[in-house]
Order: sequence, then structure tokens, then C-alpha cells
Amino acid sequence: MSFEGIRLYLLRHGEVESHRGDVPITAAALEQSLHVGSHLADVERGPFLVLSGETRRALQTAESLSGGLRGSGAVVVGPVVSHALRNPDMYLAGVRVNMVSSAEALAEQVPGMSPGDVDGLAFYPQFFVEPDRIGWWLRHEDPPGEGAAAIAERIRVFARSLSDPHPTRRPVVVAVTHSPLLRAAALQALGRDIGEPPWISGLRLEVDDSGAITTEIFPGDP
Repeated sequence: MSFEGIRLYLLRHGEVESHRGDVPITAAALEQSLHVGSHLADVERGPFLVLSGETRRALQTAESLSGGLRGSGAVVVGPVVSHALRNPDMYLAGVRVNMVSSAEALAEQVPGMSPGDVDGLAFYPQFFVEPDRIGWWLRHEDPPGEGAAAIAERIRVFARSLSDPHPTRRPVVVAVTHSPLLRAAALQALGRDIGEPPWISGLRLEVDDSGAITTEIFPGDP
């Protein structure tokens, strides 16, 4: 590949059996992430920088991807946790909360709050019952925290920073994150909601030295 800037693979974490708590990825996901890492080593010259969100599922995916890269002979730095790859910052009563799927799980994060208290809130009760919760958040005009536009801007700034002059700069970056970030970034760049990405798939971004970014689906446009 002849591109001389930074190529960023922004990928969803591997398969989990549920999203209840900070859960590990499955054995199948470990195998799949090794395969994806090996594939990237075959199609990119590297060297590679591997970054990860802070959750267990993101870190385990990044570690296994790194193993696949190294097993194919690639030079790899990481995985390193990047705060930019965290899930959207949502708030309730001044507390940052995770995008959970039930009133009980939400109330557990806020001191003194009960599941019954959640019923009277403006955003979360509807969020819990939506068949596509992330899609609903993506379209919401005023969520209690970061919306799609804010997340897309976070990813844009993060991606542009990868081209800054630095001794550890790597031409290929593999960043493991979560579906809300992927869908928000795709909506801004491609003009459409791509839906829930398959496990360990997402977007490929190219960042040139001027900071211009081009975005496409990885692997391949569905």
C-alpha cells in the first residue's frame, strides 16, 4: 500500500456473552482476534501501535490482536490504554455512568439512587426499551452526556493527533473500542448509520500529514 500517512484501524472489541459488567471476551473471540492480527500483519508493512479502551473486553481483544501481529513477525508497540477510546461519557446526578441496559444497573452506579428513581428520568427509561439502544442514542438530539456529534469530534481529534511528530509514531495504528464510537464516527464521515458492527470490525481511517481524514468500512463495505 502506497499511503504515506497514518492508517488507523478503529475496531469493535471481540464477542462477549453479555454486556452486564466488565466481562471478558469469549474463547472464540480470542481466536478471531489472533486471526485479525495475523491478517493485518499480512496486508500492512507496519510497524504497529496497538491502542485499547479501558474495559476488559477491549483490552483482551487488543492483547490478542497484538499476539497475532507478533506471531506473524510484525513489530508492535502496545497495547496501550487510550482514554479517547472509552464509551460515551453519560451523566446522572453529576455522576459519570456507563451505557447499561437496565434501571438496576444504572442505579447501582449512583449513590442513593434506586431503580424506581430511574423511571422518572427523561432519557434512560426509553433507552432501556429500545431494540437498538445505540441507534436511538445516535439519533437523540439531547442525551444526558456526549451525543453522536461529540463522539465523532472526539475520534476526529484523536485520529489527527496520531500524525503528530513523535519518536514512537507508527504508520499503522490498531485501536480497539466500542460500537457507539464506531457508529458515531461513521455517521459523520459516511453520512449513514452503519448499525452494530460485527465483532472485531469497524472502520479504516487514513490521516495525511495535513490532518485530512478519509474513512471506509473495514473489512469491506457491507
